[in-house]
Amino acid sequence: MKNVPVRNFGLLIAYVLPGFVALFGASYLSDTVAAWLGASPTGGLLYGLLASIAAGLAANAVRWAIVDSVHHRTGLPPPAWDFSKLQDKLAAFETLGEVHYRYYQFYGNAFVAIVFVYVARQVTTGTWPTVWSWPDWGFLLFGILFWATSRDALRKYYLRVAGLLGTRKENAMANGAIHKKDSSKATMGKKLDKRLANKAVAHDRVKSAPRK
Repeated sequence: MKNVPVRNFGLLIAYVLPGFVALFGASYLSDTVAAWLGASPTGGLLYGLLASIAAGLAANAVRWAIVDSVHHRTGLPPPAWDFSKLQDKLAAFETLGEVHYRYYQFYGNAFVAIVFVYVARQVTTGTWPTVWSWPDWGFLLFGILFWATSRDALRKYYLRVAGLLGTRKENAMANGAIHKKDSSKATMGKKLDKRLANKAVAHDRVKSAPRK
């Protein structure tokens, strides 16, 4: 029960807050959404909350499809964790998810949301800046900030979980790729070990046999 507030906070920053940012961007394109955000707390709160959650989930899907893929292809490949050790370390694993991965979700989802807000704003005004103003530079600054912090949070999450669970030796990481075992070499090695073992057993039998 002690982890309930922490989990609620993690869900809030991972989905609701980025969703609200995306919802603000949607208000440029929809008068209905703008009415939800401008309504009194008693009237528009429920619609705004539900819409924020939905927008946050949508931003999360875009983040998974784009941001995750870019991070994985540019030096942050997903480790091959050894989940056989998870049962005894489940609480620690969940804690790492709340203190690292939820923040990664927030930064990544917020990056997606702020890009959407900027595009929606420019589409509504009907002009694309030839000379950047302070709002344009602000969007760029926050976009870079959210991108960099998302990468840092994901890197720390991967490192902490790898330290907790370890990685499978058969899927060792090298140059950002996951290497698989060569099944033919593994089979040959097993056959050779079996032959050597049989020879050793036969040799021991000969030595232990009674001499006439």
